[in-house]
Amino acid sequence: MRNNRKLVVLLLAMTMIICIVGGFNALAAGKVTIKFFSNLPDRTAGMGKLEQFLIDNYMKENADINIKVEALQDEPYKQKFRVYTAGNQLPDIFAVWGQPAFFNPIMSSGYAAELDPDDYKGYDFFPGSLNGFSYNGKLYGLARNTDFMVLYYNQKLFADNGVKVPETYDELITAAKAFRAKGIAPVAHNGRDSWPTNILYQDLVIKESGDQELIYKAIQQDIKFAGNEELLAAAEDLKELVDIEFFQDSFIAADYGAARNLFGQEQAAMYYMGAWESGLGSDENFSESFRNNVSAVAFPGMKGEGKGKSTDMMAWNGGGYAVSSSSAVKEEAIKLLNYIMKPENWARYAWQMGVAIPAQKYDQYMTGKESKLQIRLSEILNNATSISGTPWNDAATPGFKTDSQTIIQEFAAGMKTPQEFLEAADQAAQKAQQ
Repeated sequence: MRNNRKLVVLLLAMTMIICIVGGFNALAAGKVTIKFFSNLPDRTAGMGKLEQFLIDNYMKENADINIKVEALQDEPYKQKFRVYTAGNQLPDIFAVWGQPAFFNPIMSSGYAAELDPDDYKGYDFFPGSLNGFSYNGKLYGLARNTDFMVLYYNQKLFADNGVKVPETYDELITAAKAFRAKGIAPVAHNGRDSWPTNILYQDLVIKESGDQELIYKAIQQDIKFAGNEELLAAAEDLKELVDIEFFQDSFIAADYGAARNLFGQEQAAMYYMGAWESGLGSDENFSESFRNNVSAVAFPGMKGEGKGKSTDMMAWNGGGYAVSSSSAVKEEAIKLLNYIMKPENWARYAWQMGVAIPAQKYDQYMTGKESKLQIRLSEILNNATSISGTPWNDAATPGFKTDSQTIIQEFAAGMKTPQEFLEAADQAAQKAQQ
């Protein structure tokens, strides 16, 4: 027994020596740790899988670099982000949304490192895609996606239930009622996080008015929310959708993952979400039947003269990356960012893996093996006759974002009438102008 104790002590001592020597060797080799803060928590599918793939490749090619990833879903990410900024302790690289409500305060406060535009002359970013990542003529971040909203739908559920895939708004309402009558949730919707409902309201404004600038004029108070017939019509449309049970039961409490899984598990016929979900067609967490039958249509336009068309779209450049200005390894962090966003890395693999529509030209990376969903999303984007720009809840101050998402949540929950919703939107816009 005594000899066994001696052996254990000896092994522990040897282990400590090995760890200490290993640590010294790492220091001697100049090992650099880069902290990477991501809003893509699923590292097995979608953009999270691609992000991790490129990070792993970078570490293989650079033995002196260690990359430590912290990944959270959007809303927890934003909460943790606020904690980091409050202490001026942002990780070396972090995900950002290139929209005024989120990124402008970060850029204007000096939290993001300035990037050299000359580094990206050959990166083939689409015109205007970096506007939201720039401030006072300087570049502070890079866009990774071209974001636009669509209605994903399950072809098999439509065919099996004899429901027509909607091409007009009236057909969309008819389809929703038909699925409800059969006990199937018409549309999976992330109601808990509010922003998808904000975007849907703006989509309805566009389809009612045909005017991509109308809602921004109201935010600037050039016109009043409560005094405009088309803004009121869109609010009444949204109320109608809630009233006919267009969304799944208890949609107000459903977060992003719950809504996505409901659709992927073929318990909802449609899913209102962005093109960043192009990976639905290849996500092996879902059945082969689902992957073979998921498709998409543009959110349909209204009938009638002067109304918006299906090709008038909610589209913008949103998600991307920035580097902390206070990073102790800023140069190495910028090198990693530049590696990830090289066209042959992000644009190529985002397209070929079918996980996103890049913010960079990707036609040279088409292989002829694209999924049906990828091709369909590309067709929808290429057919767009107008695009919105930044969603209205993100188009002003952080305070306006909070207020607009609160009032849309209250409205969707039946706590406000359409008129009360518009009046509250005016109050929020007036506060944002002060």
